[in-house]
Amino acid sequence: MSNKVNKNALRAGFITAGTALMLLMSSPAFALTPDDGDDPGPGLSVIQTLGLYVAAPIVLFLVIAGLVVAGDKSRKQAKPKD
Repeated sequence: MSNKVNKNALRAGFITAGTALMLLMSSPAFALTPDDGDDPGPGLSVIQTLGLYVAAPIVLFLVIAGLVVAGDKSRKQAKPKD
């Protein structure tokens, strides 16, 4: 069992190292120097940011979950009773 644990730990280490290397290689993509032709728009306020990245996903999740629950209830009611 110890050998299997060591293999899993080694595999996890390789995956972690590979992910870190990929992030380091892509770091120029996060550079703050603008390129020619860049035309960034105005920044978002705190309220807009929270609405876009917090409230909108929560509302979308609730709508999808509500549709799933409503569809499940209608299917249960439509089943003929034996």
